[in-house]
Amino acid sequence: MAPNHMTDIWNLIIGLIFLSQTTIGILGNFSLMLYYVVLYSKERTLKPADMILFNLTTANIMIILSSGLPHTITPFVLRQLLNYFGCRLIFYIERVGRSLSIGTSCLLSVFQAMTISPRESCWKDHKVKVSRSIGCIISLLWLFYILMHFIFFIYPFIRRNDKNMTRTQDFGHCLIVLHNEIINLLFIALVVFPEVLFSVLIIWSSGFIVVILYRHKQRVQHIRRTHGSSRNSPESRATKNILALVSTFLIFYTLSSILQGSITFSYDHNWWLMNITSFTSLCFSSFGPFVLMNHYSIVSRFSFVCYSNKNY
Repeated sequence: MAPNHMTDIWNLIIGLIFLSQTTIGILGNFSLMLYYVVLYSKERTLKPADMILFNLTTANIMIILSSGLPHTITPFVLRQLLNYFGCRLIFYIERVGRSLSIGTSCLLSVFQAMTISPRESCWKDHKVKVSRSIGCIISLLWLFYILMHFIFFIYPFIRRNDKNMTRTQDFGHCLIVLHNEIINLLFIALVVFPEVLFSVLIIWSSGFIVVILYRHKQRVQHIRRTHGSSRNSPESRATKNILALVSTFLIFYTLSSILQGSITFSYDHNWWLMNITSFTSLCFSSFGPFVLMNHYSIVSRFSFVCYSNKNY
């Protein structure tokens, strides 16, 4: 079999994989977004946790549309469909979406920890303030990441003729000129370090939630024994859901970060590494909504909201 024919077959397989992943992600995230739109139209307001989840869904959609669609289309059509500005633009949207996704996931985990914390904890005086400030915090996240990534978006256009910026990276659908060492250090300080910090906060707050739920389960265990209940406790189910959500986030984002770092510091174009990295980068955005649906019982709540709207 000719090498070109084998390449076409692998491109078709990769295209179908990205098509499936993108379709799943679009269906899951737009289903969540539809749920929140219906919920807002019914209640005229959103709870703080719902506002955070709506923002997380928006960030996931940004990632899928800016990364998933180009990688889906590329294997079926001619390469390099986008010009230099188009490449930078979709890369900018993807980076903003990724940062928002990580920041919002951290905000969600910390907010849950504050909500479930005992009354005697040091957070008791801050619960109401944080709940009222969720909208402001989300707006600041958007403003910060839009402005911060705009620096990395506009910098290549300013220094495009710089001889020190001759190295490019092939992302399949376009070529991106990589930054020099100074801008790379700035990127690590403003983007990579906060992402690592947010990941640590997610681990800490999720561990705190699991401990609180375990202690609560121990307190009420004797009550359930008297009733002879053999079903899994709500605390156990909540713990499993939290661990599933956090594990999904950390595994996919950590793996994608490692692979993206490998691509950045690799001088040889590796077609397989590029596609695997793109796939893992989309995993949380594509499959995360289904973990969220299970974690927050959104399907049953969505059915209740729709039923209430019909009887309204």
